Amino acid sequence: MVITSGAVSADEFEPYRRELVGYCYRMLGSVHEAEDAVQDTMLRAWRALATFEDRAGLRPWLYRIATNVCLDMLKGRSRRALPMDVTPVGTSEGRLGDRRPEVTWIQPAPDSMILPPDADPAQHAVARESVRLAFIAALQHLAPRQRAVLILRDVLRWRATEVAVLLDSSADAVNSTLRRARAALPDIDRDSAPSQPSEDDRALLAAYIDAFERQDVDALVRLLRDDAVVEMPPFELWLQGTEDIRQWLIAVNALADHQLTPVNANGSPAVAVYTPETPGGPPTAFAIHVLDVSAGRITAIRSFIDPTLFELFGLPHHPDF
Repeated sequence: MVITSGAVSADEFEPYRRELVGYCYRMLGSVHEAEDAVQDTMLRAWRALATFEDRAGLRPWLYRIATNVCLDMLKGRSRRALPMDVTPVGTSEGRLGDRRPEVTWIQPAPDSMILPPDADPAQHAVARESVRLAFIAALQHLAPRQRAVLILRDVLRWRATEVAVLLDSSADAVNSTLRRARAALPDIDRDSAPSQPSEDDRALLAAYIDAFERQDVDALVRLLRDDAVVEMPPFELWLQGTEDIRQWLIAVNALADHQLTPVNANGSPAVAVYTPETPGGPPTAFAIHVLDVSAGRITAIRSFIDPTLFELFGLPHHPDF
């Protein structure tokens, strides 16, 4: 039976929106662009309903459209990155580094937008690891078509024949592309891959919030692994090592007058940070910190200084603390 716009409502697309946003986010590195890509996907699907004949194949059809949308968006565009991918490690002298445009950087994403709510534990663990910021940044090193094949095969567990149909290719070509993608994927610190949230993770996040709000630099640094990294998009600066991080935090008075609240981002512990725009003023949206954690220590703090992200996390710009 041919499905027409009269037989199918837009509601039939909605169950796929969240997983499509997660797929497009992995492809594009930006949650804003992922939302735009999925909106375009839904619009294209709606316009093409009159020619669609396989109701059971709605999901792969939507993924096919979403893949083409992402590949179109990626044409002729520089990859998104994290500061450590684009500039040498900084020093503790206090300089933030140059500010780069938003399109330069990977964005964090709320778990509620990109992770499946009802996956089994094994699937959920794979999903959480595949939205880690380090993994998202690594994906951006791949050619767009390699990126799509790796996500579909290794993250979403599609069969080679299914991916071949989606890409108008052959299973042999898909497998060949997957091998090249795996070989080209940069090394990732697997020890920092998030597992299911634990009491230890929650205690570590609480200690991070406490140290920040008490402006206790030494207490915060004690939470870090010796080779921990701090990054601060949209600024180029990134630091590595507890002593340089400690000196920089002191040099810029980085913990002054902040209030933090926990959020869920990229399958990792995270906080939203508020600070007054003027001394003594009300707390105002400032940054989202996403933490990598391994063996009870923080291995990376990625501080995204972008108040526009707060709306994505359902947070007010001016909270009533």
